[in-house]
Amino acid sequence: MPIVSSKEPSQRQLRVAQEIKKIIAAALERGEVRNPLILDNFITITDVDISPDLKLCTIYFMTLNGQNLGQIEDDLNAEAWGLKKQIASKLKLRYTPDLNFRMDTSFAEVDRIEKLLRDPKVAKDLEAKKD
Repeated sequence: MPIVSSKEPSQRQLRVAQEIKKIIAAALERGEVRNPLILDNFITITDVDISPDLKLCTIYFMTLNGQNLGQIEDDLNAEAWGLKKQIASKLKLRYTPDLNFRMDTSFAEVDRIEKLLRDPKVAKDLEAKKD
């Protein structure tokens, strides 16, 4: 779930967010974290939002099987300091943003809406409106 803002993100925010996404995804792919639960799961970084002042970064993730999301979220947040150091070494920013990992719930929301649309009562209503 992206950070809600009345303005669209600036080009700088988008560029920095994209670079942070690449750095974190590469670190996870190479196994540069100490936690075995993180290493044992295939984690995908789905989105990165960064505040306008570039000091707070929210990273959304999902696992391949959707298992242990709460525990993995806690573990990723515990590893945030090491990942922040990697970002600092690769990006030349005045401040390295604080990292906050959150599970991406948008996939669950899409599934919920699809199930509602496939519900026989809803399908019946949709057919009635076509006629």
